[in-house]
This record gives sequence, structure tokens and C-alpha cells, in this order.
Amino acid sequence: MKGFLLAVDDFKSIQIVISSIFSQDFDVVRKPNGKEALAWLFEGNIPDLIITDLQMPEMCGFEFISNLKSNQVFKGVPIVVLSGKDDSSERIKCYKLGVNEFITKPFSPEELRIRCLNLLERNPSALPH
Repeated sequence: MKGFLLAVDDFKSIQIVISSIFSQDFDVVRKPNGKEALAWLFEGNIPDLIITDLQMPEMCGFEFISNLKSNQVFKGVPIVVLSGKDDSSERIKCYKLGVNEFITKPFSPEELRIRCLNLLERNPSALPH
């Protein structure tokens, strides 16, 4: 059975790329911002992996991640950040919030796939069932 991957990015093109990279392994749910993603999560959905942008309308990635990590239900869900900013202070802030991986846009689809699958191998409870 496929797992769920939540892709949160305000650019539809990035959502489509993430969907195509992971469609073999996951059912990919796409949301344009943290607010809509949280609403979907609080409906009782628990993804195996979340890939999120930082700069989005409605609710930025930092606020989205903070909400997730402060909730016991979602605290253990692995998070990968895709960011257009290659800024050390942003990476550090993300890691302090509990982000597992930080990848800068533009990114290699193969690298994103490998890093995400490696992350899930290190966290066997997050592997699709």
C-alpha cells in the first residue's frame, strides 16, 4: 500500500514536479500554503512525509512547521524544506524547529527523491505500509 506525501508550495509547478517524482511510492496530496495544509492535517490525515516551501501566502513555512512540531500527533512526521533562499540563518532556524532536510531551489529531482527515501529509511516508522 502506498503512503501519503504532503507537498506544500504556492507554485503549482513545484507541486506537479514533487507529484511526478514520488507518484510511484506515494499518494501525493498538494496544498498551496500552510493554512490549507494544516486544515487537511487536522481533518485526521497523517502523511508519511511532508515537503514544504517557506515563503507562502496565508501561512509561511516557519509557522506551519512550528504548528506541526508543537502537536504530538504530527511531531514525528519527517519534514523536508524546499526553499528558494540559500541562507544559513534560515537553514539553522528550520533545523531548530525540527526539520529533517533543507534543500535549496532549484533542486535536482533525483537528489530530492534520494534524500527523502534515505530519510524514511532512517525513520522506519514513517515508511509507507
